[in-house]
Amino acid sequence: MGLQERRKIKELEDNVLPERTAELKEITGGDVRYDIDWDSFADDLEGLNYMDNLSCHRTNMALRVICMDELGKEAVQEGLKVIKLKNVKDKNDMSISFNDGVLEMHLAYALGTSGYYSDGEIREMLLSKL
Repeated sequence: MGLQERRKIKELEDNVLPERTAELKEITGGDVRYDIDWDSFADDLEGLNYMDNLSCHRTNMALRVICMDELGKEAVQEGLKVIKLKNVKDKNDMSISFNDGVLEMHLAYALGTSGYYSDGEIREMLLSKL
């Protein structure tokens, strides 16, 4: 992993993720956290540049709709604990799952908007198991 990637990860860890996590708490009323597989971003600065918008922002948008009322907030508080994110190189390796309180997404971040799940797709995955 090069210096540029390490700097971007530090920026994401120190600034972006704390803000997104605070936003999650405001949206859900619970303690949901992001768990990022940083090693999967080795030598992928482009992917790191898209990480927040393609996953954190989209996930928070999906949760805003689900948590529009107390029933939604309660379901999320009881059902969602961790959002695991992993970078993959190819669109064919992308996946999304929600099991045992873990929303896991493998996204091809370097592909930009060709390598992500929309907030609607994220919302449908969560709703299918809440």
